[in-house]
Amino acid sequence: MYAIIQIAGKQFKVKPGMVLNVPTLDIEPGKKVNVERVLAYSDGKNLEVGTPELTNVAIDGTVVSHGRAKKIIVFKKKRRKGYQKKQGHRQGFTQIKVAGIAPAKPAAKKTAAKADTAVKAEKKPAVKKATAAKKPAAKQAAAPKKPAAKKAAAKPAAKKAPKADKGE
Repeated sequence: MYAIIQIAGKQFKVKPGMVLNVPTLDIEPGKKVNVERVLAYSDGKNLEVGTPELTNVAIDGTVVSHGRAKKIIVFKKKRRKGYQKKQGHRQGFTQIKVAGIAPAKPAAKKTAAKADTAVKAEKKPAVKKATAAKKPAAKQAAAPKKPAAKKAAAKPAAKKAPKADKGE
């Protein structure tokens, strides 16, 4: 049994009894966590996927502690420019222990509602639209073809006079 949840803008796969680290939440240790979005739920046989979320699944969890993750070194450098910058960063987190996942309720109401709408649809008489008889398109008289224009005969090329030499 598992569920896909969304907390603080990130998605996690959770199972009962699991401890997970999520981005820092403003809840004191020992208090219950309200999971706002359950995206999917599986009981091992069936998988329910929300559109976009499921409303019939509840996640029970409590805050265990707050902490900070391992230090990450951020090093920036531009070659041949003499630029180097070194920074460290520790991301805060909240540890949550998942106590349990309430199983999804059967979707019998949805199938009954679909059956009712199907019965109502069958009771309505089928109304056929009256189609008007189409008139056959009037035949157009073919336009008489014009004879192709004849091309003018090629004229003989004019003879050119010889050029006079400038050096004489």
